Amino acid sequence: MTKPTVAIGFLGSQLDAGRGAGRWEKWRPTVSLAQHAGQPLHRLELLHAPQHIDLARRVADDIASVSPDTRVNLVEIELADPWDFGEVYTALYDWLRNYRFDTGRERYWAHITTGTHVAQICLFLLVEARFLPGVLVQTAPPKKQRAGDPGSLALIDLDLSRYDGIAQRFHQERSDALAFLKSGIATRNARFNALIEEIERVAVRSRSPMLLVGPTGAGKSFLARRMYELKKARHQLAGPFVEVNCATLRGDGAASTLFGHRKGSFTGAVADRAGLLRTAHQGLLFLDEIGELGLDEQAMLLKAVEEKRFLPVGADRDVESDFQLVAGTNRDLRVEVAAGRFRDDLFARINLWTYDLPGLAQRTEDIEPNVDHLLALAAQETGRAVRFNAEAKARYLRFAQSADAAWAGNFRDLGASVTRLATLAEGGRISEGLVEAEIERLRWLWRRCAAPAAAQPADLAAWLGEPALGQLDLFDRLQLEAVIGVCRTSRSLSEAGRRLFNVSRSQRSVVNDADRLRKYLAKYGLNFEQLVTG
Repeated sequence: MTKPTVAIGFLGSQLDAGRGAGRWEKWRPTVSLAQHAGQPLHRLELLHAPQHIDLARRVADDIASVSPDTRVNLVEIELADPWDFGEVYTALYDWLRNYRFDTGRERYWAHITTGTHVAQICLFLLVEARFLPGVLVQTAPPKKQRAGDPGSLALIDLDLSRYDGIAQRFHQERSDALAFLKSGIATRNARFNALIEEIERVAVRSRSPMLLVGPTGAGKSFLARRMYELKKARHQLAGPFVEVNCATLRGDGAASTLFGHRKGSFTGAVADRAGLLRTAHQGLLFLDEIGELGLDEQAMLLKAVEEKRFLPVGADRDVESDFQLVAGTNRDLRVEVAAGRFRDDLFARINLWTYDLPGLAQRTEDIEPNVDHLLALAAQETGRAVRFNAEAKARYLRFAQSADAAWAGNFRDLGASVTRLATLAEGGRISEGLVEAEIERLRWLWRRCAAPAAAQPADLAAWLGEPALGQLDLFDRLQLEAVIGVCRTSRSLSEAGRRLFNVSRSQRSVVNDADRLRKYLAKYGLNFEQLVTG
């Protein structure tokens, strides 16, 4: 059974007007609401100004004559200026907030044909925000005016998912955005793809700070720039993309670089300097390696993020800058906070959206599409197409996806490797000989930058206590000592897990090295943060 229909709309002081019998010769939108046999109207909430009460009563009487089952409630809305958006929206919002909607038993229409344009816009916004839980209704006159002809009535549901064509357009647009963030690379790693999907949603819906965590070369800077370009294309940002590596900021110059300074504020300050935060006004500021910032700069940055205001060096007054912050780090900031090297209030502020970008060794299935992408880029830059021989590509991928490939520099290492192969390829073909030479070069590179083993065995008695240590077999002691040694020479729990489970991880459908290591340590009452700070 169809629910009774309730319409809410303004009286049309001009369109609904008319005196004497002649009023039936013209089309009146509010009266026409009740004249559609296929869409019976149960109740009308007719909003009107106090000075139009006589017209409102006449319209109510006319509706009763054409639709006796329609009840009309006259609702007086007093507006000093019906063209003032704030006043109209507030009056409607207050009335709707106190209205007793019963969506289980009734359906609701918001009539947007009558009233000022401001009133129509306000009704639209209130329906879109679900303060008025219904759909829009638009009435229109007949093509040829005839007495008693109600014209047409159209319902507009603002739930876009109900419109297949629109939904497909939105789906395509989102797919394009995801492809844009990934540079068109058809990545296959399920975890990375899910992460990029969430980043896309957050990037286009939020201006809150975002934290990108991951090892050097994992693509934090690249992703931050792509997010900026995506938001700018949607007119969500108007200012520039400003990037700074906080590891390059040292001493007194750090605050000056970020927050600017006034002329004469220190030796060498021969002119005013705006600073990077002001340069990023209305744009996106990417602070890479934010964990390298000093505590004083962290305090100043917190104020700038929360209040959009900060004090340049040597200045007496705050300046303003409204920017979106994206921060990057290869450190575990939770450990830095525990050690007192990073402010917990700043970490809490930038930790609303935190994404741990996996390194290349955690995304081995994405190596092949990235190699193809890098070769295509090389062809664009040099005008010379380069391809692998089938055997050469198989050999390269076999090594690249194995536990022997550390990819310590992540995508920087991969990019450099493909560049070398493309440059040395004779006749545009990469041979097995070139691949073997490149593999040896990579092995040499990673031997030099491999993390050193623990210099000293772990003091288990200090970690566990003598009684607990006495309950362990020698086998368990030696294993735990080795695990702690790896943890203390790793930058994060994930990195330690990758090193410890470098073979078995390739045999699992779901890889979560960090969780496996966390559970192992928990058996002995230990945690990673305790080991690296103790």
